[in-house]
Amino acid sequence: MLLLKRFLPLISAAAALSVHLLVPNSPKFFEKPLPYLTFILYAAGIAFAVCIAVSFFKKDFGEKYTYIAPFYAAALLFINIYNLVTLKLMLIPSIYFPCLDKILNVFVKEKLFLLTCLAHSARLLFLGFSIGLICGLTTGILVGWSKHWNYWVTPFIKIVGPIPSTAWIPIALVCFPSTRQASVFLIALAVWFPITVLTSSGISNVKNAYFEVASTLGASTFQKIFKIALPDAMPSIFIGVFSGTCASFLTLMTAEMLGVKFGIGWYINWQREVLAYANVYAGLITIAVSFSLIITALFKVRDSLLGWQKGVIKW
Repeated sequence: MLLLKRFLPLISAAAALSVHLLVPNSPKFFEKPLPYLTFILYAAGIAFAVCIAVSFFKKDFGEKYTYIAPFYAAALLFINIYNLVTLKLMLIPSIYFPCLDKILNVFVKEKLFLLTCLAHSARLLFLGFSIGLICGLTTGILVGWSKHWNYWVTPFIKIVGPIPSTAWIPIALVCFPSTRQASVFLIALAVWFPITVLTSSGISNVKNAYFEVASTLGASTFQKIFKIALPDAMPSIFIGVFSGTCASFLTLMTAEMLGVKFGIGWYINWQREVLAYANVYAGLITIAVSFSLIITALFKVRDSLLGWQKGVIKW
């Protein structure tokens, strides 16, 4: 069974390549054939063959590869099915569901423009996220540490926080001189709320005995906050960071459709309006890959800072 698992991706890649090369295209498809999917399937087959060979000599690699192999096989099966219902049989409208080669062609022809849009989105996201993170941590520390701040600020958080940041779009457009500044504000607002709530919750749940010991040793208020409260609340803070990051992605896409020049969200909306759905899917794939890399990087940072929790808390 384990041996079969290792060969599943290679079998799936071979099946997808066979269908792509041997099954004729739909008579309704009049465009010039493109080589991109063929190249990718060949490359995938070679890569999986190499992985299978290495897995027999390296036990650790073999275990990891065997574990993830069914997922790769399923992904290639999906590609095969999509290729069948679009390019080969054309069972669904091609204008809304273009074949994979047309989507891949967008990356080849418009890679520089996509990178430019991605850079604009990254800058907008970084500004909004940074402001929201700083404000969220500051508010969370004040509310979680001080009863005075908790008394005055908590009602405001309960009233304003649950309102989706996108609901503030009409007010943001009036209050800020440009759509870019309004977009930064909306992203920051989306990040601020979950980080504030979970930071304050984490700090307020720190055991009082820790502070009593710190007071006995002569620790200042600053040391109690940054040497005891924040490190102990870090797991809760990271949950807020992850929630805020996901909220910032959603807000970014909405904000860029308001009139921001360039950006992936703007690109997708523009291509949708001209019915260039191959470009729309290329933009969606770019978003998926980029945001996945950001989340992976955050997981790496969390694992590095919270290495002491390994084996104690399951994420």
